[in-house]
Amino acid sequence: MSHSPISHSEAPMLSTSSFDPARLAGEYLTFRLGAEEYAIGILKVQEIRSYEEPTRIANAPPFVKGVTNLRGVIVPIVDLRLKLNCPEAEFGPSTVVVVLNVGDLIVGVIVDAVSDVVDLQAGHIKAAPAMAHTAEGSFISGIASVQTEGKERTLVLIDIENLLAGTGLSTIARQ
Repeated sequence: MSHSPISHSEAPMLSTSSFDPARLAGEYLTFRLGAEEYAIGILKVQEIRSYEEPTRIANAPPFVKGVTNLRGVIVPIVDLRLKLNCPEAEFGPSTVVVVLNVGDLIVGVIVDAVSDVVDLQAGHIKAAPAMAHTAEGSFISGIASVQTEGKERTLVLIDIENLLAGTGLSTIARQ
């Protein structure tokens, strides 16, 4: 048996032996943060809105830009660049908020630009590298490779529930 770089304390995290690409197959909304492309399951997406400055909330984590009122629902707005430890960037004309259904919460995530919707087959999806299976990396459900207009694209598949777990967003939404 080969030794994994993952410690026993991290054993409950996703491992390649339990990785099931068929479970991840389906349609994904793809978006950019800097030069990297990410994807979220399309069934989580409620709508895509242009970016408008949210109302700030005192004592919120730095990645929470504030809240907005979306047809009577208070929606926390998360800057995915900050949550994923990406370099900060200026918001531009292509910056949008993707409104997602995450468990029993509606949350908006700020992304640099939405690319498209792709239909990923199991054969497109590979397990994330072992370094992504730390507590900080447990939000990566897989890595997909797709061809679009003759170009190879690599997509990081985001498990949005794991990414936002324990962030206190439900408390912010109730304020």
